[in-house]
Amino acid sequence: MARPRIAALRHLILNRFREQRKIMTTPTDYSDTVTQLRDTVERVCKDFPGEYWRAKDREREYPTEFVQALTDLGLLAALIPEEYGGSGLPLSMGVEILKAIHEFGGNAGACHAQMYTMGTVLRHGNKEQKEMYLPRIATGELRLQAFGVTEPTAGTDTTSITTMAVRNGDQYIVNGQKVWTSRAAQSDLMVLLARTTPKDQIKKRTEGLSVFLIDMQEAKKNGMTIKPIRTMLNHSTNEVFFDNVPIPASSLIGEEGQGLKYILSGMNAERILIAAECIGDARWFIKKATDYACERKVFGRPIGQNQGIQFPIARNFAEMLSANLLVDHAAKLYEQGKPCGTEANLSKMMASEASWNAADVCMQTFGGFGVAEEYDVERKFREARLYRIAPISTNLILSYVAEHELGMPRSY
Repeated sequence: MARPRIAALRHLILNRFREQRKIMTTPTDYSDTVTQLRDTVERVCKDFPGEYWRAKDREREYPTEFVQALTDLGLLAALIPEEYGGSGLPLSMGVEILKAIHEFGGNAGACHAQMYTMGTVLRHGNKEQKEMYLPRIATGELRLQAFGVTEPTAGTDTTSITTMAVRNGDQYIVNGQKVWTSRAAQSDLMVLLARTTPKDQIKKRTEGLSVFLIDMQEAKKNGMTIKPIRTMLNHSTNEVFFDNVPIPASSLIGEEGQGLKYILSGMNAERILIAAECIGDARWFIKKATDYACERKVFGRPIGQNQGIQFPIARNFAEMLSANLLVDHAAKLYEQGKPCGTEANLSKMMASEASWNAADVCMQTFGGFGVAEEYDVERKFREARLYRIAPISTNLILSYVAEHELGMPRSY
C-alpha cells in the first residue's frame, strides 16, 4: 500500500492527466503532461542518487525500492487504460517517462518491460485475462516484467525456438529453456512464447508458435527453475528452465499458433521505448561531461575552453537531438496505427549509437576520474553499451532496412 504522501501525489498526477485529456485537440496538447511527468520523475530520482545505484550495482541487487516508488506514483501503469486502473496515456508519454528516468540518473531496465509486455495482454488477451490481470498490474500487486522469448540455440531467430507447450486436457505441459530472461526472479507473471506445433509439421516457419501469460509463482512450484546470469552490468537477467511445467489452458493469449504475430506487434513499441532510454542516457552523459569540462581546470584554464573537448561534446548533442526527433516520430506513427517498423528499428539504432558515443566522450572528458565509482560515469558507461546489441543488434537492423526499404535480397 502506498505511503500517504506518495498516494496523494499519485492522485494529483492522475487527475492532472485526466484533465489534460479532456481539453486535447492536437498531439501538442500533451506538452503540459510531459512537463508534469518529467518533474515527477526528477523528484523520484533525487530520492535515489548515485550512492543508491552504486550499492545496487556492487552487489548486483534489484532496485526494489526505486521500482516501488515508480509503481506507487502510477508511472509504470501510465499506458494501461483507465478502465483497468492506469492513466490511459499514449506510447509517447511512456517514452517521456523512460527518457526522464535515465536523464536524471536512474535506470529503467529494472521495470521497462511492463510497458511493452502489458501491451500483449491488452491487444490480444481476452476480456477475462484483461480484467483479471491489468488492474493488479496497475496497482503493483502483480509485476509483469518477464518476457520469455530468446533461447540459447535460436538467438534472434525466433522462429527456430524449441520450447514446447503440449496441450493435455485443460492444461499445457511446457518443456524447454529460455535465456536472457531479465527480471524473471522479480516478476509474478511472464509472457512466454512457446511452440505448440512441432516445426516439421508446419507449412510456414512463422506458424505453430503461441503466447501464454503464466503465473511464475505457481510455475516455480511445478518444475520451472531460474538461474541468474552475472553480467558486466546489473541487469537481473537469467536462464529459465521448464521441466514438464503444467500451465492452465486459460493461460493462452489469443489463438493457438498465432503467437509470433502477437509478439512482433509489440516489438516496435519495445524498440521505441528502449530508444527513449538511450536518449535519456545521452542527455545524462552530455550534461555530466559539460559540467565537468566547465569546472575542471588544467594549466590554469577550464578544459572546456579547449576545442578538443568542446567539439566532441557538441557533436554528441547534435547526435542526441537528431535521434530524439526520430524516436518521437516513431512513437507518433505507432500511436496512429501506421507502419513504423523502419522508424522503430532506426530510432533504436541511432539512439543507442548517440548514447554510446556520448558515453565514450564523457569518459574521455573525465580522464582517469571517469573510471572511479564515485562519479557514476563508469557504471553508466557499462549500462549504455548494452543497447547496441539488445533487444536487437545493429547488424540485424541494417539487414532489415536493406531488405524492406532498399529492396536488397534477404540476408538471413
